[in-house]
Amino acid sequence: MITFKLNGKEVQGEEGEYILQVAERYGVEIPTLCYHKALGPAGMCRLCTVEVFNGRKTDFVTACNYPIREGLEVRTKTDAVLEGRKLIVELLLARCPNVPMVKKLAATYGINKPRFKKRDEDCILCGLCVRICERMGNSAISLIGRGVDMKVDTPFHLQTDLCMACGACASVCPTGHIKLKDITKHAIQPIPSEYDMGLIGRKPIYIPYPQAIPKVPAIDRTVCMHFKTGGCKICTEFCSAQAIDHSQEDETVELNVGSIILAPGFEPYDPSGDVTYQYSRFPNVVTSMEFERILSASGPYEAHLVRPSDEKEPGKIAWLQCVGSRTINTCDQGYCSAVCCMYAIKEAVIAKEHSVLPLDTAIFFMDMRTYGKDFEKYYNRAKDEIGVRFIRSKIHTIEPVGNTGDLKLVYVTEGGEKKEEVFDMVVLSIGLMPPADAKDLAGRLDIELDRHNFAATRCLSPIETSKPGIYVCGAFQGPKDIPGTVMEASAAANTAMGLLSTVRNSLVKKKEYPVEKEIVGEEPRIGVFVCH
Repeated sequence: MITFKLNGKEVQGEEGEYILQVAERYGVEIPTLCYHKALGPAGMCRLCTVEVFNGRKTDFVTACNYPIREGLEVRTKTDAVLEGRKLIVELLLARCPNVPMVKKLAATYGINKPRFKKRDEDCILCGLCVRICERMGNSAISLIGRGVDMKVDTPFHLQTDLCMACGACASVCPTGHIKLKDITKHAIQPIPSEYDMGLIGRKPIYIPYPQAIPKVPAIDRTVCMHFKTGGCKICTEFCSAQAIDHSQEDETVELNVGSIILAPGFEPYDPSGDVTYQYSRFPNVVTSMEFERILSASGPYEAHLVRPSDEKEPGKIAWLQCVGSRTINTCDQGYCSAVCCMYAIKEAVIAKEHSVLPLDTAIFFMDMRTYGKDFEKYYNRAKDEIGVRFIRSKIHTIEPVGNTGDLKLVYVTEGGEKKEEVFDMVVLSIGLMPPADAKDLAGRLDIELDRHNFAATRCLSPIETSKPGIYVCGAFQGPKDIPGTVMEASAAANTAMGLLSTVRNSLVKKKEYPVEKEIVGEEPRIGVFVCH
């Protein structure tokens, strides 16, 4: 360890550390605009200048890239240091007079107006963007020019294929100067969060969902810059547990089991290809699963009921039933998905509770199927007490209302009357489909599927597949709600345990302990073991 003085106080740092790093650890604030823990020091902004005395003379150095030495004396707030920083900030304010961050920094030094000629810039030439781009393995941008003509630019001042639109440069830019659209030729879009149904983005390192088991972050190789360029790996430097290993590969594990329970779940119907509902065209046409995330306190809008296009609070919402269910002509799924009617009623009721404004909710249905304990009572309460409207009609047209984001529904009532209504949002009650790999899974396990590609079972044995020892539960057996899924999971687990009862514990290995030896007469040895 190296011992030196920082503002008159003895401090210690490791060989190779810089003054700024030690100062941060000891809580001494040194301002800087060009320093980032993930990047090498550059000393470009000069704002971190400090006064050092090495035993012979006093110098002014940049703290971010000046290595500590034994016996060094560092002062961070002398009059000369503060005057130098004030001059640097004044020069920055003259260069970037309209940048909020620079104006706020100038105010802390009591500078309202610079003495120097103003320029209309928004780049402070900190170099963070260039250095982070190099770290990503791209080097798509660089500092070009000299003196007052220096600037950040791409080769030949054009959008470049080298930029992979990772956004690292924009994320570290302190002034907002970097605009990805000026740099890259690639499409700029966030990584869609699967848990939030693509309504917001996520990071390349993420936890798939709050109840994930094990609840540990995963790295998405398809978007991680290290797997694209071989660079970055910044995460490994910041992981205190040293748990990140980019060299890990997928592996196949073979297990010897006596029974199998299939629970691959379901896939929600994707209405993008259905021209009737214009889902992929109008942002305020959302699926029921997206609306669930909108209503959720952990969702993208933190339970504030707003529509995606402009985050305006809706005053009128329509639910369209049987989208992807009981439909032959567009998706060849003639079955009822069992859960859509009840979740639409639930969403309409909760939406009314969440809405600040009086909310008009309307559910357009073919048949209201509310089978289940007290489900019909919930339906009647929503209709008679809460004020949810139920309209028996199959919507055939959704049209935009100018540029307002509103949507016009054209439908025919039970009496044959054609009507039009304008809504702020439309929610599509999408059905449940078998998993995409259901056929492949059934083929490998040699089990039968029904005509809709759900696992084939018998009426009185709903968890037994066509092959003994292989059981099924949940939506892979057929569309069902959570209580039905939990019940079937318990039944499948108990049936599998009953099947294996005769061989229980047959593969358990007995724990072996070292052979004990006689120690009578030997010199005693005492060990003290401290847990910390």
